Amino acid sequence: MRRRTLAVAFAGVLTAGSAAVVVPLSRGDGGPAVPQFVDEARTAGISHVYDGEFPFFVGGGVATFDCSGDGMPELYMAGGTNPASLFVNTGEPRAALRFERKTSPVTDLVSVTGAYPLEVDGDGVTDLVVLRRAEGNAVLRGLGDCAFEDMTASLGLDPGTDWTTAFSATWEEDASLPTLAFGNYLVPDTYDCAASKLVRPGGRRYGTPVALPGHCTLSALFSDWNRDGGVDLRMSNDRNYDRNAREQLWRVRPGEEPREYGETDGWRDLTIWGMGIASQDLTGDGRPEVYLTSQADNKLQALESGATGPAYADIALERGVTAQRPYAGDGVLPSTAWHPEFDDVNNDGRLDLFVAKGNVDAQVDYASYDPNNLLLGRADGTFTERGSQSGIENGARSRGAALVDLNLDGLLDIVVMNRRVPAEVRRNMGTGAPESPGRWVAVRLKQPAPNTAAVGAFVEVRADGRTTTREVTVGGGHASGETGWIHFGLGTAGSAEVRVTFPGAVAGPWMPVAPDAFYDVTRGTGAPVKWVPGG
Repeated sequence: MRRRTLAVAFAGVLTAGSAAVVVPLSRGDGGPAVPQFVDEARTAGISHVYDGEFPFFVGGGVATFDCSGDGMPELYMAGGTNPASLFVNTGEPRAALRFERKTSPVTDLVSVTGAYPLEVDGDGVTDLVVLRRAEGNAVLRGLGDCAFEDMTASLGLDPGTDWTTAFSATWEEDASLPTLAFGNYLVPDTYDCAASKLVRPGGRRYGTPVALPGHCTLSALFSDWNRDGGVDLRMSNDRNYDRNAREQLWRVRPGEEPREYGETDGWRDLTIWGMGIASQDLTGDGRPEVYLTSQADNKLQALESGATGPAYADIALERGVTAQRPYAGDGVLPSTAWHPEFDDVNNDGRLDLFVAKGNVDAQVDYASYDPNNLLLGRADGTFTERGSQSGIENGARSRGAALVDLNLDGLLDIVVMNRRVPAEVRRNMGTGAPESPGRWVAVRLKQPAPNTAAVGAFVEVRADGRTTTREVTVGGGHASGETGWIHFGLGTAGSAEVRVTFPGAVAGPWMPVAPDAFYDVTRGTGAPVKWVPGG
């Protein structure tokens, strides 16, 4: 297909070996500085394809987490009909990307659709929840040095034979293990939507799963959506096989059976081709908005002012994030969106939105050339598309993804999983704009077992009169999860403060942190402790 790229002034990246020179963007429109991304997958040693026919049209996720203990993120990539691959980060901080594949019968599983890192057993070493189709889900215990063993059976979990495409986890009060939610798509070898499952622990083992009537779930997320201290489960569902499918929010409270919110609670039915969930406070009220990917009509939901229940209104159009059609190419057909993720890729202190896109396979009613979006945040709270100018425009059928600082240089890189063609690992080379130096700070939370990574905490960073609030969650996206450093762009700020509300606690004090640095914040120990890569 002949492609037409929007005619705008853009920055170029001149490469010579592993070196790169970024030519600053000419911003005639006064918009945000555009970071430049260079695909270093091949030179970094990453060669991986998520493959398969109909059973693997959905899924295709990547998990990012530190399993080597050096603070640098590893990558675990779903393979579909190919074996999944664990790539260990062997690069140096602030240098070109380098990875080595670590093979093992424990991790090289087939029929993997996605994966989420989660510290399950409270030993301080990150574990891995692996989602599969018909072959049985697995929970892999981290042993250190990126070695794993299968602990599914020892936890009392039935791996099942489901077609699992979504996952989320939370800790309920006094529990020694997390509560797990597995979102299932079709019953294998049928066109019937499968029920999803909620699994709660009883002591150090899991009990009988609770079936959650499902509508072909493709994303799930536990979140304290109204900041009342309770954590509920949102499920995004694909209406393709169930015309009565709807988005769901389940009330999940200790000692209670899960209950689906309905009209009497303020919840409004919404039917979309639900693919992915991203949750982030964009309005500054401390409560997260929710971005839902779909075909043609992506949603950005915000709680209505004064709402006492889950009464959401859509603000996607006014914020400029509908992204319903491709921004490049000759076609006018609608897009197919999968993995959404909010973060600050240009470090200007405003949140941005990445959306992975791609035709399901060869659907003639949807765009065949459907490049991924990079929607940069503007000062007025709206977003502007800069995918072409940033270098991420592609023609692949993208699925899962991650925004993650792979070489700890303070710039978020982009990992993209594609169907049938190699995964992309795009290094962020910065904006090259002297008026936008893009300062940053990254925070990692720690607390005593069992919930050592403080899932459910809220982290706030304020600088130059702006406050950014991030909820620590496990789930969402499209079959892709992350854990580790929590990134905050600071713009030109010369100083910043961080405050953490740990699970079940009140907000802690504001604590000073210096820009362009990593910090560990440990519950009950006072001031943040600066961490130096390679130190």
